[in-house]
Amino acid sequence: MAPSVLLDVKVTINAVNLSGLGTSASLKMDSDDQETTAFGAGWKSRIGGLKDASLDLEFNQDLAASSVNQTLQPLLGQTVAFTLKQSSGATSATNPEYQGFVFIGEYTPIDGGVGDLAKVKVSYPTSGPVVYATT
Repeated sequence: MAPSVLLDVKVTINAVNLSGLGTSASLKMDSDDQETTAFGAGWKSRIGGLKDASLDLEFNQDLAASSVNQTLQPLLGQTVAFTLKQSSGATSATNPEYQGFVFIGEYTPIDGGVGDLAKVKVSYPTSGPVVYATT
């Protein structure tokens, strides 16, 4: 598959499609490493431990119904479903969808200076597994 440019990322939070206001999206997944090095080893050895992920999003702020503020504000303190994929096209092997749950632990509805475009930046930890769907 050829390299691509992010032009049409699809993001939903709590089943609300917020793609039209999104300006940045990042899903970071990682695994703890557990060292298994024993006496006599010349190099460290490791195995994977618990997995974790975080969903970082940036939006142009919008206060209208079914938009950024009206979606995120009431979810503070809740765990809700999310989906994220590179294109709004059909889910497939070349356009996989990441699915899971995020904990909405923070929300900053206003953050900027005079003359700035109203933006919302959020970073939400996942709760449970992140599923990689191709169908």
